[in-house]
Amino acid sequence: MKQVDGEKLLASLGEGVKELRGRISTDAPMDRATWFQAGGMAELLFHPHDEDDLIAFLKVLPEEVPLTVIGLGSNLLVRDGGINGAVVRLSAKGFGQAEFIGDNRIRAGAICPDKTISAVAMDNALGGFHFYYGIPGSIGGALTMNAGANGGETSERVVEIHAVDRKGNRHVLKNADMAYSYRHSHPPEGLIFTHAVFEGFPEDKAKIRADMDAVRHHRETVQPIREKTGGSTFKNPEGHSAWELIDEAGCRGMMIGGAQMSSLHCNFMINTGHASAYDLEYLGESVRQRVFEHSGVKLEWEIKRIGKFIPGREIKPFLGTVTD
Repeated sequence: MKQVDGEKLLASLGEGVKELRGRISTDAPMDRATWFQAGGMAELLFHPHDEDDLIAFLKVLPEEVPLTVIGLGSNLLVRDGGINGAVVRLSAKGFGQAEFIGDNRIRAGAICPDKTISAVAMDNALGGFHFYYGIPGSIGGALTMNAGANGGETSERVVEIHAVDRKGNRHVLKNADMAYSYRHSHPPEGLIFTHAVFEGFPEDKAKIRADMDAVRHHRETVQPIREKTGGSTFKNPEGHSAWELIDEAGCRGMMIGGAQMSSLHCNFMINTGHASAYDLEYLGESVRQRVFEHSGVKLEWEIKRIGKFIPGREIKPFLGTVTD
């Protein structure tokens, strides 16, 4: 039985859908769109060709239809019941490029891999971007969560962000408009980031390469980079390392169904084969409970979880609310 039915939604777009240049599909499996390779279906999935095509889609999408936007799907878990409404997945062709534009600046599309922007920076002798080499995700996600690692973070480099709203209007945000904090931002609601401009500083290429090599060595040594994972599962609480709290609570290697907290880096949750989204989220909540019982520290999810539970397979969070 179908989880969702997108044919009625597609019909509601009217004749305007014929003008779209991107790819559109109904009842689309979302397990193919996330690095965890788990989850249900999207009622409607649209891959816009470019920013103009995205705006055209937004203008024909009925206002009452729920809208979800995703990028590479690196730190995303889609629940098994799927996603109601429309899902926009930005395409690599229209939103995945990065280029040096002079004045120590780089322009990058929202779905540009973080690793790519660090490579462009090195090619142009720009310092300050080496940390992106070790972050598994895209620029859009980095902008949203103020992604950082190895001594750097997004808020230090971003100058301006280009976005469109639900009605298809264009916006330009400055760094201050994002209200950045640790692994978080507070931009105006309802915006879809399309590309951003970043600024670095002149630095010797040999120094940049050495910093990037150190990041690569660290990842290959201590992180399960070849597994089906979404990167860090939980944020580091103030004054603590999440992995240490997880380890001390006895959760290293812990498994539920096909989901496991990595034995190599226990703040990485992995799909060992055929884990359901239920397995993965239930494991995460179990870890949160054990850590809280052991240390009194409440871990906050870094992985974003969206969509519906299958009826009868809901997960009641051990701590706080579903969205915390």
